[in-house]
Amino acid sequence: MINMTHGTVKLFCGNACPQLAKAIADKLEMPLGECEVTRFSDGEVCVNIRETVRGCDVFVIQSTSTPVNENLMELLVMIDALKRASCNRLTVVMPYFGYARQDRKARARDPITAKLVANLIEAAGADRMLTMDLHSTQIQGFFDIPVDNLFGMPVLTKYFIKNGFKNDDLVIVSPDVGSVARSRAMAAKFNAPLAIIDKRRPKANVMEVMNIIGDVEGKVCLMLDDMIDTAGTITQGAAALKANGAKEVYACCSHGVLSGPAIERLSNSVIKKVVILNTIEQPAEKKCDKIEEVTVADIFAEAIARIYSYASISTLFE
Repeated sequence: MINMTHGTVKLFCGNACPQLAKAIADKLEMPLGECEVTRFSDGEVCVNIRETVRGCDVFVIQSTSTPVNENLMELLVMIDALKRASCNRLTVVMPYFGYARQDRKARARDPITAKLVANLIEAAGADRMLTMDLHSTQIQGFFDIPVDNLFGMPVLTKYFIKNGFKNDDLVIVSPDVGSVARSRAMAAKFNAPLAIIDKRRPKANVMEVMNIIGDVEGKVCLMLDDMIDTAGTITQGAAALKANGAKEVYACCSHGVLSGPAIERLSNSVIKKVVILNTIEQPAEKKCDKIEEVTVADIFAEAIARIYSYASISTLFE
């Protein structure tokens, strides 16, 4: 870990992912900054920074997960408070970037909300952005400030290698065309073949499997996606793999959004285990025996140290 001079750099967090923020701070061997984020009686966000940040490099750790709008507003108010307190450079550390799926006009009169969120973060005063596995990489271009997009795939790959997954009968499966690039990269790590699920979406949060491209018969299938939201894509894809002769099906993703019927679907699915990264803090009611969390504290701590010291981020993945 690159040495960081305490006093010239400070970490703060909102209410979205305090456990991850604490783990990152522990890895960096420094405390979280004293900050209180509460609500006025009418629901407005109230931020109180309880220590000086004048001239400091500040990192604000906050995912914009459920409740998305609450957490986004907390982040914006924190940025404003810290910039008005004369911090030197402010980096937003957003393990999960909410609204990332609204990144283009898919139909007439659609908003491009990911761009709007980028504008809001910049207007609030952020100087830099650090995130993980953006839903689409072009979102980096929505910002006029530097954006570092970390990859969750190497963290997930390391977990599965450590737990004995080998390339003998393993097939990496992309649950849709959009995840082919990251799935191909994981397949290369295992020296394993790649399969693709051809699907269509008749409407939002509804998925229909059309074809399985590749040989999965008698194989252990590992499905990789950037996020699992309602779990329709992943559970229907797993059922299709089983119907095509797969021996076992596992799933993994960077962001466990797990909204609506996700937990019930995963619990009742043919998937043996679902591995997610802890970019989104899971409430107690979203606990499921099939779900296992892997921490990203190490990689975010290393990235923060490198940003602070102007070292390369890309070499993290070499």
